[in-house]
Amino acid sequence: MVHNMECVNVIGMEVTMKSFRVELRKVVDDSYDVQIGRNLIPQFMEDIKGGLAGTIKKFAVITDSHVADLYAQPILDELRKAGYQGDLFVFPAGEKSKIRKTKEMLEDAMLAKSYRRDCCVIAVGGGVVSDLAGFLAGTYGRGVPFINYATTHLSAADASIGGKTAVDTELATNLIGLIYQPLKVYVDIETWKTLPKEHMINGMAETIKHACLADEGFFYYLENHVEDVLACDAEVCEYISEKNCAVKYEVVMKDEKEKSLREILNLGHTVGRAIETVSDYQLLHGEAVSIGMVAQVRLGCKLGFLTEEQRNRVIHLLEKTGLPVAIPAYIDREALVKKLYTDKKVRDGKIRMVFQKGIGQVMSFGDEIYARPTTEEEIRDVLSEM
Repeated sequence: MVHNMECVNVIGMEVTMKSFRVELRKVVDDSYDVQIGRNLIPQFMEDIKGGLAGTIKKFAVITDSHVADLYAQPILDELRKAGYQGDLFVFPAGEKSKIRKTKEMLEDAMLAKSYRRDCCVIAVGGGVVSDLAGFLAGTYGRGVPFINYATTHLSAADASIGGKTAVDTELATNLIGLIYQPLKVYVDIETWKTLPKEHMINGMAETIKHACLADEGFFYYLENHVEDVLACDAEVCEYISEKNCAVKYEVVMKDEKEKSLREILNLGHTVGRAIETVSDYQLLHGEAVSIGMVAQVRLGCKLGFLTEEQRNRVIHLLEKTGLPVAIPAYIDREALVKKLYTDKKVRDGKIRMVFQKGIGQVMSFGDEIYARPTTEEEIRDVLSEM
């Protein structure tokens, strides 16, 4: 600690002040493993027994009402059989639950069961579960460890990797949260077999987004294997999970805190997140992102960032997957435009969008600038075509 003393003359009076500099420089290693496979609960238990969570003996298993009986309860049963303490904390499934009130409810329930800093949170489910449970873990007791057990195609592609956690409010989505990394992520492909078909389709939006922004070869693979993904072909699903992880890893490794490059992972999300909210969550996240991707490639084509042929390939792949490519008639276009201003990429009151460059790359608009200021007129023009 460094001590400094100075004397200041204030209106004829000598004031003595002391200042202390608190040196807290440190290097933190937040690295973790992502395990991709099938029927991973035995591997999960082996890791726990092997010290994944250190000496922690108490686990809060957080999940939603869809996943509780299918996967969360079996995980809790295995923990208890192995001599660990644990409880199940369940909230109603769906994006509408990803709010501060749900987080508060979960925290109060954990406090009531005497969970303190010597516990570990296990998130079992999709993106809403990992967002909520990760945010809770990052603030509970000023931070407790958590493990992510992803059970949906969407969470495997997006929410399970990168440490982004957040809740939504009526005024904005994902602006209240933090980046908090898990101890480990499990992507259990076997769980996809219990997903309704619309949720397998839903997960494809983020996968196609990754191909659009980073890997043309992967895009070509998806064009030729959509049916295999939707049929839960084990080899194909493991491959696309690995590719999703690789794309996110390359970005997150370079920009964990989303200072610049990580913004490219929001491709399609400016319009997508807005339309998801304006639809009152009648649209699933992937469905909304698909529509956002269409808006992005249509405007990008007008601006010369990709050709008409490339634009049409993206739209066709989304259609082939079963994702929507048009704005539903019940969506108020003006309400949608206004909602764009709540996007987290807005700067100085200006809407900003990420654009792909052809297929497999993203546009750069300066030194580490990956989003372009976009006018309401440009957006309205594109939305009118959809």
